Amino acid sequence: MKAPITTHVLDLEAGRPAADLAISLWRADQCLGRGTTDADGRVVQWDAPLAISAGDYRLVFDVAPWFAAQNRTSFYPEVTINFRVAATDEHYHVPLLLSAHGYSTYRGS
Repeated sequence: MKAPITTHVLDLEAGRPAADLAISLWRADQCLGRGTTDADGRVVQWDAPLAISAGDYRLVFDVAPWFAAQNRTSFYPEVTINFRVAATDEHYHVPLLLSAHGYSTYRGS
């Protein structure tokens, strides 16, 4: 079963999913869960059960160690995506398209 907030990371330079990338999910100053992307670059479940309420959240992608593990450097030590949950009965999928010198995100399905 998928968590109400999920993510997917794609390495645009390599043209493949970004496996083994550490990510944390936050609401205000509280860490709600941590995860590591699977072989397909996805986190569909966090290390703790997740119930959401309306409000602002953020995903923090720990990209510097991930790039370093591949003998690559990154301009960004981390990528933070802030987003808003409006309807708690909806699923929020927040993908990250990543390269060493840029990134993009959008609300997925």
